[in-house]
Amino acid sequence: MSTVSTAGRRPARSYSAIPGQSGGSPLWRTAKSLVLLVCVALVAIPFLAVLSTSLADAAQINETGGFVLWPSHPTLDSYRALLGGGLVSRAMLVSVGITVVGTLISLAASITLAYGLSRPGSYGHKPILMLLVLSLLFVPGVIPSYLLVKQLGLINSYWSLILPTAVNAFNVIVLRSFFAALPKELTDAARIDGAGEWRILTRIVMPLSKAAIAVIGLFYAVSYWNAFFNALIYINQSAKWPLQLILQTYVVNNSAIGQGQTADPGAALPPTVALQAAILILSVVPIVIVYPFLQRHLTKGVMIGAVKG
Repeated sequence: MSTVSTAGRRPARSYSAIPGQSGGSPLWRTAKSLVLLVCVALVAIPFLAVLSTSLADAAQINETGGFVLWPSHPTLDSYRALLGGGLVSRAMLVSVGITVVGTLISLAASITLAYGLSRPGSYGHKPILMLLVLSLLFVPGVIPSYLLVKQLGLINSYWSLILPTAVNAFNVIVLRSFFAALPKELTDAARIDGAGEWRILTRIVMPLSKAAIAVIGLFYAVSYWNAFFNALIYINQSAKWPLQLILQTYVVNNSAIGQGQTADPGAALPPTVALQAAILILSVVPIVIVYPFLQRHLTKGVMIGAVKG
C-alpha cells in the first residue's frame, strides 16, 4: 500500500474581503450573505415600489389601493403630466442650475481657502482656521440668517440659495489637511523654478488632489440638490422653487397637484400617489446618473483621507 505525502500540499485558502483575516466557516459566510441580502432588499424593494407606482396605470393603482410592486401595463402618463405642465420641469432646471453654479463657486472658494490655510507662513491662517472651527460649534440661527440675507437684498433671489452655504467649514478643513499632507519638496522645487502660488495650486496641488476634490465636490452637489429649507424661507414665488421644495410640498405635506400645474389641464390627472412617486424618481435620477462617474474618485478619496488622518 502506498501512502501519499501531504507535506507539499497547500492548506485550503479562506477568502476574506479584509486582508489578513480569514473568511470564517461556510456557515458564517452564509449568514453574512443572508444579512447583506436582507439589507439590499430593504433598500431595493421600496425603491422598486416607488418606481413601479410611477409607471403603473390608474386602474392598477386603484385596484391595489396604493403602491404597486410591479406594473402590469407600464405607462409614462405621470411623467408626461408633470413635465408637460411646466411646474416640475422648471423646478428641475432651477435645481440643476443652482447645483452646478453653487458647486463650482463652493469648490473655488473652498480650494483657495484651504490652500491658503495649508501654507504655514500665510498671513492670518491661524485666526481664520480658528474661526472655521468655531463655525462648526456655533451655528447661526434662522432669524439672524434671514435678517442678513434680507439686508443683502437677496430675498426671492437664486443667490440666497447659494451664497449663505457657499463655504462649508468641514469641507475646507478636510481639503486643508489633504493639501498640507502633500510632499513639501514639490512646492519648494516649483518656487525655485519661479512658479507663483496660483501656478503651484493649479499645476501641482490640484492635479495631485483630484480624488479629494471629487469627494468634496460630490458633497457640495448633493447638499445643493437636496436643500429645500433655504428656498422655503427666502423664495416667495412658486415659479422659482427648486425641485426639492416641490417634493416637500406635494409629497411630504401631501398637497394636491392642481390641473394648472400639469400638462393638458382639461384631461384627467393620474392618481396622486403616482404623481408623487414620479416626483420622487425625478429627484433621485440626476444624482444616480452623476454618482457612477465619481465613484472611483469617491472611494479613493475616502481611503486616502482615512489613511492620512
